[in-house]
This record gives sequence, C-alpha cells and structure tokens, in this order.
Amino acid sequence: MKNSVFKSLLVSTLLATAAACSAPANETDTAADTTSIEAPVQAALYADLGGQPEGPVHTATRGDTLAVSGFDVVSYFTDDGVPVEGTEEYTVRYNGYDYRFANEDNAKTFIEDPAKYAPAYGGYCAWAIGANDALAPGDPNVYEIVDGKLYLNFNEDVQGRWEKDIPGFIAKGDVNYPTHSPDEHFQD
Repeated sequence: MKNSVFKSLLVSTLLATAAACSAPANETDTAADTTSIEAPVQAALYADLGGQPEGPVHTATRGDTLAVSGFDVVSYFTDDGVPVEGTEEYTVRYNGYDYRFANEDNAKTFIEDPAKYAPAYGGYCAWAIGANDALAPGDPNVYEIVDGKLYLNFNEDVQGRWEKDIPGFIAKGDVNYPTHSPDEHFQD
C-alpha cells in the first residue's frame, strides 16, 4: 500500500511540475509568484585584490576560500604579536582566497602589501613542505615569523622539529612548494 501511495504522490507531483513548466508566462498561478527561492547569501567583501593562486592555500575543506582559518594575518605582526580571528566585515580576497581581519586598519595594511602578510606556503605546515615535500595543515596558533615572513606548523611537536633547522627547512620548502598545483588540497 505504501508503494502505491508513493507512486500516486510522485505522479501527481510530476504532472503538476510539468504543467507549471509548460504554461505560458501570462497563465502562471499568482500564488507561485509570491514564493521565491533565495540564492545563498555570500559575504560581502571589504576588498577584492584579484589575482590567481600561485600555489595551494590551506583551507578547511577543498573548495573553501577561507584562508588561515579566518585568523587576521596582520595581527601576527603587531606590537603584541598575538594572532586574533578576523571578522566577515573585513574580508579581503587575495589570489582567490578570503583573508579576514579584526579591524579596518589591519585590512588596509594587508591591502597595501598582501604578499608580506600572507603566510608562507599558503598556510600549509612549513616543516612538512620542507622536510617531506608534503602538504599538511598549518595551525594558526603554532607559528613563527622569520625574516618578516609568517610560517605556520601543524602542532607544537612539529614546530619543535622545524626549529632545529629553520634555514634548512625554509630552503627546502621554497623549492618544494612551487612544485605543488594551486588546486591541491591536503587529504586526511
């Protein structure tokens, strides 16, 4: 019985849909005009700097555009050097990825020189790319600034390994990272 009820309901729905889709524009039901399907709302950008990715950028999932887990990359370079999360209000798109900032001043600072503030290796783990030519997530809370560049690492243990030969891992990472395609993404 369930099967026949389902079939009947399915046929009725299909017939109604076909009738609605084939009706001339001036014969549509006015009730249908009051119902609308809204497209997903996309956050407004504070600024769009354009550009194309030069290498992979770490995001939570493939296809996501939020870089550095939403942390304000300029905040790492401030006097107190404590990373803070940014807000949607101050989102700046750079090379196809969205960077968030805690305030307008930080967004403007990033806009002036985004390459200075965007993390090395697209926010992927500096040790993994240097030691193993591998993409591993970088944790925005595990970082170091070396020669004016922000480097993230997977966790404190990995950071400790990286700190044993920072110049060597950076030299290897600088060679390895450009060999990765911009559409690559870390896979669990």
